[in-house]
Amino acid sequence: MLTELSIRDFAIIDELSLSFHEGLTVLTGETGAGKSIIIDAVQLLAGGRGSVEYVRHGAAKAEIEGLFSLDTNKHLIYLVGENYGIEITDNMVVLHRTITSGGKSICRVNGKLVTLAILKEFGKTLIDIHSQHETQSLMQPESHIDLLDLYDTELINQTKKEYKQLYERLQTLRKRYKELSENEQEMAHRLDLLTFQLDELEQASLNPDEDEDLEEERSSLANYDRIYLAIQDAYNALHGEQKGIDWLNLAVQSMEEGKNYDPFIAEKAEELANHYYLIEELSFDLRNYRDNLQYEPERLNEIEFRLNEINRLKKKYGSTANAIIDYMGKIQEEIEEITNKDSHLNKLQHQINETYQDAYLEAKQLHDSRKSAAEKLTKEIHSELKGLYLDKATFSISFTSKKDMESETAETPLLLNKNGFDFVTFQISTNPGEPLKELSKVASGGELSRIMLALKKIFAKHQGVTSVIFDEVDTGVSGRVAQAIAEKIVHVSEQSQVLCITHLPQVAAMADRHNLIEKMEKNKRTITFVKELTENQKVDELSRMITGAKLTDTARQHATEMLELADSIKQKNDG
Repeated sequence: MLTELSIRDFAIIDELSLSFHEGLTVLTGETGAGKSIIIDAVQLLAGGRGSVEYVRHGAAKAEIEGLFSLDTNKHLIYLVGENYGIEITDNMVVLHRTITSGGKSICRVNGKLVTLAILKEFGKTLIDIHSQHETQSLMQPESHIDLLDLYDTELINQTKKEYKQLYERLQTLRKRYKELSENEQEMAHRLDLLTFQLDELEQASLNPDEDEDLEEERSSLANYDRIYLAIQDAYNALHGEQKGIDWLNLAVQSMEEGKNYDPFIAEKAEELANHYYLIEELSFDLRNYRDNLQYEPERLNEIEFRLNEINRLKKKYGSTANAIIDYMGKIQEEIEEITNKDSHLNKLQHQINETYQDAYLEAKQLHDSRKSAAEKLTKEIHSELKGLYLDKATFSISFTSKKDMESETAETPLLLNKNGFDFVTFQISTNPGEPLKELSKVASGGELSRIMLALKKIFAKHQGVTSVIFDEVDTGVSGRVAQAIAEKIVHVSEQSQVLCITHLPQVAAMADRHNLIEKMEKNKRTITFVKELTENQKVDELSRMITGAKLTDTARQHATEMLELADSIKQKNDG
């Protein structure tokens, strides 16, 4: 969850530090006080599009930083961190975003500089923002199939994994078939190029690891004097009168003379004798190596010439001799394919047909699993909508597919994509007699708020995000619907931390914590500040939300009753 949020020089916010907790936190305040600005800051922290307009007038840059704590090390963000080489320790993640007055955006995750795209990858696993004004994943038909798969991962995931492997193989085979069946002129040009490259590489006659071996040999020849001198000095230090081995020999004799009188001397005498013979043998090795050293300037020139030739080939074919040899093998295979194109095309087509059939069977099983999941999801959504006084609404999950005009494996083959052959769309009819239509085409803001909340209530536990933010999703509702929305938001907060900007007293009354956002003038500049309300202050704020103006005893009484009702509802839920 989001535990700490720091904002500096952002819009009308001078400097602001907020602490958040589990459960439901509401943010209320007058229009223009800066409620949505705080959500904008969080959205930028999650990888949203930035603008110099966000930088406070007169400031050099705007800075936003958020600390997120995780309750498990199995969270998806650990996989994201591993993919991008960012270590996550102590179950904490810090996201940082800076926007300069010049328009530059600087992003960091746990102190490491990242691109905006990478910041977005981290952000979407931590924060889920819902507002009336943004296009959310729930409103995008292309994301509905992922949400359905997420709803019942136990039923769908393994089949989906097996299907994706087959689909990727199918795509690879089709790509190769297309390349091989291109027009004759292009293939002739390709064959000429490959033949030229193969001739050049065959003439080079490279051996495995040849570049490394030559580099090592060149180093020895180029440093002949240093090598000879080092070995000569080492040998001379060991061999000769009054030299290392001579003194070791004296030590061995001394120990031999005393070994009969002391067990320690006996033990160490044998040890010392062993070392003596090893060092003596080592000195002979040094002498033999020195005597066989030869300075060969002609060989050095040969090596330089050969390495220049290999380096020239490296620029064209690979970074090492082994990589060039591998490339040569691929060229030979491709030349053979092009030369015997027809037989290879027939073989590829057979492989494509077989792989399509295997992939289709997995896609069919995936389709059947999704149908089963869709039935359960539809029932659950209807139950949620009923609780939001949309009992007349009809929710449906539409499955469509397309024909594959390129496939030759069936009379009416289906077009496979990365998700199988299914195209899934969530549809709804909010009133009897109306046709089903896509979620994005629901006209009423109040109805849309309730539909989105019902979906979010269901998917919150499946998506695994640590923080869900509702930005005035309760707009356009009142009365019993407002109370129902409040209770649904509380249910979401049982699965994830929820931050909610609201104008509804029913929602505010249900909060575990209530923050009031206000603005004031300081040093002739407008600033925004936030304070957490006490129980008495909550009553006053709810009264203001009820009356919109003057606080009356009646409004305070009503606010007190709302808080008592909220407590009883939450206690009932806990029970």
